[in-house]
Amino acid sequence: MVIISKIFKYFLLVIIFTVMLFPIMQVKLKLFEIKPLNGYIEYPPEVEFSFSDWFSSKYQEEKEAHLNARFGFRSTCIRLQNQIAYSLFNKVNANGVIFGKENYFYEECYLLAYNGCDFLGQDSINKTLSRLKFVSDTLKKLNKQLIIVFAAGKASFYPEYIPDKYVKTNVTNTNYKAFSNGAKQLGLNTIDFNAWFMKNKSTSKYPLYPKHGIHWSNYGMALVADSIIKTIELLRGINMPTISFNEVEIKKPHGDDTDIGDGLNLLFELTSFDMAYPKLFVKEDGKDKPNVLVISDSFYWGMYNFGISNCFNSPHFWYYNQQVYPESATKELLTSSLNTGEEILKNDVIIIMATEATLKNIGWGFIEKAERHFKVKTN
Repeated sequence: MVIISKIFKYFLLVIIFTVMLFPIMQVKLKLFEIKPLNGYIEYPPEVEFSFSDWFSSKYQEEKEAHLNARFGFRSTCIRLQNQIAYSLFNKVNANGVIFGKENYFYEECYLLAYNGCDFLGQDSINKTLSRLKFVSDTLKKLNKQLIIVFAAGKASFYPEYIPDKYVKTNVTNTNYKAFSNGAKQLGLNTIDFNAWFMKNKSTSKYPLYPKHGIHWSNYGMALVADSIIKTIELLRGINMPTISFNEVEIKKPHGDDTDIGDGLNLLFELTSFDMAYPKLFVKEDGKDKPNVLVISDSFYWGMYNFGISNCFNSPHFWYYNQQVYPESATKELLTSSLNTGEEILKNDVIIIMATEATLKNIGWGFIEKAERHFKVKTN
């Protein structure tokens, strides 16, 4: 009996030491292939030893942060922690993500915008609309067009799943309402996809918005791209290349359709209804290609990635009016290094797109720069 007890103690000791050493062995030997965490993660850099840092405790603190961010099975442990919080307490460990009804996810900024919490005020919005009108009229004289695109917003599209603490019944003004109504009254060229998505929510052949993503669906995005192209054709009286699809694959959501869900870094996949994935192709032969500049938030990324640029000549995408694409795909190019006025004159069409959560910063400084450029030219 004593011998069995000793064997058990030794065996238990071996297990404890093995568990303690396992993370170190994983770091050094890569025993298992571990799925990395999704999202942007900034790891503390390696630190160099110095006596001054040692005696001030700076070295120990930075070394500890470095090792904690790289210990073996770290991503698995974080996923386990997140899964427990999600499954047992309906809590999500992701910055700005809100857990809605029936497992629908939102970003808080969309809920705040939907409730008018970030409303700029009518006077401020009128000033921006006045600038847009001036820029639009000036471009029209130069045979160029400005198009304002209101991207769809998830809070507007799925208000029924918004958690009760974010439900408001006395919302009078929002940036979206003020901008969309004001732009139409001024006769600006607009495409209101937020209104169109809500109108077609129950009749669309395929889902227009995913359950666990923040952007419009791949299918919805294809319809958006087609509408943008048709609007440019109408305004300029040209026949452009078209984005088409004759085959749609129905399967479980992935990619952009799960961008919020993936960012939660859970152990197990979330369950959702299937989504539609059109197999897109561009018909280019013998068509007119205008020069197009797009200033937008992340809602343009999907179209940019699937090839809407093939319908334009010399296309450029200014992401939040900061990074210039396609150049920044290889080496970062910032709009601050460009002459905004000269860039405008190179293009036939200027598109400014924002969703309800980003309308408070629409143009991200581009509108003001364009106004200043043209006012200097006319004085």
